[in-house]
Amino acid sequence: MRDHVGDDDELIEGTGAPDAPRPGVDVLSPAASTVAPRDPRERIRSSRLGQLVVLLVTAAVVFAGWQIVRLQAERSEESKTGGATVVRLDGTSRVPPPTLGEPATDFTYTTWDGQEITLSELKGKGVWITFGATWCTNCQAEMPDVEAAHKAFADRDVVVLGINIQEGQEAVKAYAERTGLTLPIGVDPNNEIAEAYAVGAIPAHYFIDSAGVVKDIRVGGLARDTMDSILEELAP
Repeated sequence: MRDHVGDDDELIEGTGAPDAPRPGVDVLSPAASTVAPRDPRERIRSSRLGQLVVLLVTAAVVFAGWQIVRLQAERSEESKTGGATVVRLDGTSRVPPPTLGEPATDFTYTTWDGQEITLSELKGKGVWITFGATWCTNCQAEMPDVEAAHKAFADRDVVVLGINIQEGQEAVKAYAERTGLTLPIGVDPNNEIAEAYAVGAIPAHYFIDSAGVVKDIRVGGLARDTMDSILEELAP
């Protein structure tokens, strides 16, 4: 009898009774892990938030791209001007800028010491026209090199013409005498010559060959080796 009872005990223990329902759980309801349908208003809010995030990311990408392009343009401009800052001039020229390979526009101006110079009368010589002003810091900074280049190429039929804008002859005379300039420098008080050459910033440089043709245009301060390199090509 004892052995039989023991077998029954083992049978009962092996079979086990089903677990009783846990308190608070409806056994007839869907599984507890099932998510209830979302409120339509919540879906709309989520959609609007997603659109806003996309717009913000797009705007950030566009802004970053614009910054990269701007910096590249600035670096390119610096490489052309030697990193020097230029002085932008008010107004816009009514004529197109000179075209490389085309004849330079003729003009006549008077230097501070009374010389009258006409561009067309300099044919047969290389000509460097440099626009500046005594009130332009960067123009003054490069003037010692301009003067040195003028002296170095004077006996090689290369002429340097200094044209100062938006100031009077007395200011140029005082500056030339104080600094010992020997290159022919005068004024363009009404910006007529600067207008003809579409000068939008100073210092500005126009290089013309012995045939009177525009060969190179530079804006901003130039390094001395750049000056010499260009003038070497202009020398007849």
